[in-house]
Amino acid sequence: MISILKSIIPFLVLFPLTVLKAQTEQPMIGQAAPSFTLHGLDGKIYSLEQLRGKFVVIHFAATWCPFCNAEAPNLEQLYKDYKIKDVQVFIIDVKESKELVIKSSQRFNFSFPILLDEDGKVSAKYAPTGVQPDLSRDEVPLASNLIIDKEGKICFYSLLNTASFDAKLTKVKQGLDELLIAPER
Repeated sequence: MISILKSIIPFLVLFPLTVLKAQTEQPMIGQAAPSFTLHGLDGKIYSLEQLRGKFVVIHFAATWCPFCNAEAPNLEQLYKDYKIKDVQVFIIDVKESKELVIKSSQRFNFSFPILLDEDGKVSAKYAPTGVQPDLSRDEVPLASNLIIDKEGKICFYSLLNTASFDAKLTKVKQGLDELLIAPER
């Protein structure tokens, strides 16, 4: 019995630490954000390149995602609070029709652009290697939030973590506040 306990105890201690570390690590930090050009619900075309010099917050979403819908009102408030600080906020909706996204987004009355990644190719570019390998690559970033700095590099990336879901976007706001007070590089 003691020998069994001795062999199980390291697993019981190390496994939760490994899972916790995987959930708290931010992937792709410091990497150039993959470029994109997407149509918005407003009919305009948006590209990441045109936003150089601004901080950009991206939230990957789908209308059926309960986590995305829980964050939606807080994304609108984040946009209102930070737009005067030259921060651009986007939702990138993944693999859904324009009509469905329009219908679903009306309940939130967003004042920032919603972009359409109709084929999922942009979302797939933001899927970190080795994360959630059982999902389609375009599904991995759903309900994730990113901050891209003025030079176009990813400086914050929170993948969905149902154990510590942050619908109020506390960590995104903290990350933006730290970036906004940091001296220019």
